[in-house]
Amino acid sequence: MKLTLGHSPDPDDAFMFYGLATGQVDTGGLEFEHVLQDIQTLNERATRGELHVTAISIHAYCYVLDKYALLPSGCSMGDQYGPMIVATKALPRDELAESLIAVPGTMTTAFLALKMYLPRFRHVVVPFDQIFRAVKEGRADAGLIIHEGQLTYQREGLQLHADLGRWWFETTGLPLPLGGNVVRKDLGKPLMEHIAAIVKASIRYGLDHRAEAVAHAMQYARDMDAKLADRFVGMYVNDWTLDYGERGREAIRTLLRRGYEAGAVPKPVELEFVGPAGNEGGNDS
Repeated sequence: MKLTLGHSPDPDDAFMFYGLATGQVDTGGLEFEHVLQDIQTLNERATRGELHVTAISIHAYCYVLDKYALLPSGCSMGDQYGPMIVATKALPRDELAESLIAVPGTMTTAFLALKMYLPRFRHVVVPFDQIFRAVKEGRADAGLIIHEGQLTYQREGLQLHADLGRWWFETTGLPLPLGGNVVRKDLGKPLMEHIAAIVKASIRYGLDHRAEAVAHAMQYARDMDAKLADRFVGMYVNDWTLDYGERGREAIRTLLRRGYEAGAVPKPVELEFVGPAGNEGGNDS
């Protein structure tokens, strides 16, 4: 059986799926077609249920509840760090509220966090890898940066206004759940659980063979040397990625509940996780 697997062309996702992409993980006869697209595109495709398994923003999960369940492995968790607001000069918060901010997509978790941090602002959607240019060329007053931009913004001559992962931790005491993997519910529980076990095995293989997995991920490392790419991978592929755990699940519940209370999420969200074979899955209200 051939399944589509969507993820971003980024070092952390490449690291996560290294074991699967290179045939190091036993799939039990399943074949995966890797579909590499930016996270906003994957979010949009998930609303249409186009891919069997896909990475999505946790913010986007509230729009695909009818089609997908969360896999317990594969999260990108900002543990006291995360998306950043940057500009060419220091901007006070009240001035930022009047500014035009370049954002990487309206279904990204970064955008949701920004809406809770700054309830009023103007925005323009710009591909995440073009946000630096938009800010430096004056097409936006500030930029909301994700991925490796969190490590390279100073090199671009930009100044940090706020790290939303740090702000979120100081506000809630919890990490900021940025992205996760989901699986289509129409595949049925046995296959969903089998896929969950495969994804976890691929992540574990990468962590157990770090040097090889980072070398594989370097093909997607934009403007990063191996040392910086390894640091970036370590930020978003770690113990959190193997399993959210109860604290990680509480972080998702809190994020989406507060998003709803702020009017940024359309309705209350009940989490639905898939358990790997032999473990309990099911709804998590």
